[in-house]
Amino acid sequence: MSSKSDKRKRVLRKDRTGPNPFLVGLLVLLLAAIASYAGFSKHVPFTHGFRVKAVFENANNVRPNSPVRIAGVNIGKVKSVQAYKGGDGNAAVVTMEIDKAGLPIHKDATMKVRPRIFLEGNEFVDLSPGTPAAPTISDGDTLPMTQTAAPVQFDQILTALQSNTRDDLKRLLEGYGTALTYQPTAADDVTQDPAVKGETAAKSLNDSIDTAPGALRNASIVNHAFLGLQSHDLSGLVDNTGKVTRALSRNEQSLKDFVTNFNTTMASLASRQSDLKQTIALLGPTLEHTNTALTHLDASFPNTRAFAKEILPGVKETPATIDAALPWIAQTRKLVSQAELGGLTKELKPTTVDLARLVDGTLTALPQADLVSQCVTHTILPTGDIKISDGQFTSNEENYKEFWYAMVGLAGESQNFDGNGHYVRFAVGGGSQTLSTGKYGGAAGEQLYSHVNDPPLGTRPAYPGKRSPYNHTALCKDQTLADLNGAKTGAADGGGGTTQPDPTTSTPAITTPAGTVPSTPLPVPLSAQTSSKSSLTAQLVDRLNPFRKAARP
Repeated sequence: MSSKSDKRKRVLRKDRTGPNPFLVGLLVLLLAAIASYAGFSKHVPFTHGFRVKAVFENANNVRPNSPVRIAGVNIGKVKSVQAYKGGDGNAAVVTMEIDKAGLPIHKDATMKVRPRIFLEGNEFVDLSPGTPAAPTISDGDTLPMTQTAAPVQFDQILTALQSNTRDDLKRLLEGYGTALTYQPTAADDVTQDPAVKGETAAKSLNDSIDTAPGALRNASIVNHAFLGLQSHDLSGLVDNTGKVTRALSRNEQSLKDFVTNFNTTMASLASRQSDLKQTIALLGPTLEHTNTALTHLDASFPNTRAFAKEILPGVKETPATIDAALPWIAQTRKLVSQAELGGLTKELKPTTVDLARLVDGTLTALPQADLVSQCVTHTILPTGDIKISDGQFTSNEENYKEFWYAMVGLAGESQNFDGNGHYVRFAVGGGSQTLSTGKYGGAAGEQLYSHVNDPPLGTRPAYPGKRSPYNHTALCKDQTLADLNGAKTGAADGGGGTTQPDPTTSTPAITTPAGTVPSTPLPVPLSAQTSSKSSLTAQLVDRLNPFRKAARP
């Protein structure tokens, strides 16, 4: 063993094999350099952290390695600044690498370029990571220009105030001073409020300070209302408004259409400004009534809730009720089917149409029938109840009975004779009294003459010689009862007759050539009778059959 080890030690260096010491040393130095770099830079080679890009309208003095901060704390660096191809030449795409401390970043995040010193230079990117409710962005995503902002440089401020701009500003200030000190004329004050007539604008502004406390108080109430009912209502409104604005900016055509339509709408409102003023004037009372209605509605809710609790048992029973009603509904469907009521309805349809026409005709006929009924009740029947005083021919019966007696007599005359002998009697010719038929004599107006023994008694009523006037527009029911006892007696030509007194106004006896008969008053009209047994039908039957044994009411 010892001999072998001694022999191994005696191998010459030139004969030995293995790694080159120079290369080994170089490799060790390289590894040490890499370890030192990783230790000091805290970055693994060939890798990078979370990167996000943002498009700025103007990157200004942002350079690689410029810090990225959240609330003043460095959370990353700018890696590169490149020109934005879709911009106007000044736009730039800034690539930033964000540490884990700055994550997560949401899609509604915003970035602003701010200077670290007052006199510009050393800009940094101020990052607002967005709201937790918004989704997060991924590595390599790009924030649009609508979510970035660049600072205004002093040169931009100075170049804005060029010579012509300064002249315009000077003229503006001079015009504003003149407007404040201008003394209005009487023509200028015609349309002004009486409180400011004759005052300059500056004086009116000073006077407005007196009313400012009340106005500012109301403005304070409005501003407090703008804060909302819950915390962060206003910030939420601003944030949501920003979201809407960003969404509109992404689609320029939709925004243009919106502006065009909004302009059209405003023009339409301007053309109807008088109506709009009236609507706004009525809006206040409408809101007051609405508030009152809502108050009453709120007061009714307890009763509504109580009703809802009471109706719950009935609602629970509704399924069982529906199940129980299903057999009845099935039978009802059969009942109304074409074979049952449906067919009957179809058959009755023509009759229904005729019945409807009959009802329409009845509506027209009923008023006429009512007039006829009133005529019979108020005029015809009371007139038939009058007893006519006719001297020796007085029957002391109502005249409608005498009418039927005459009908019986005519029937007997048609038989030529009855138990009393011939009804029509003929006087024997001759005598000292001459009668003439006058113009109503024989054929062709020929007058006929005869001689009789006794002078004629005349007729009742005497012929008046002319036809009584007839008014077809007067209603029968409104006519006064005829004075049947006031007719004249006399010869056929109407002369020489006597008038019987009206029995309704006089009660003495009436003297006639045949004797004296008592006068009878007019009967009570049928319409004045109050017997519960009387009716128009019963009265008509009574008069059409005067020989009924039943007593009249």
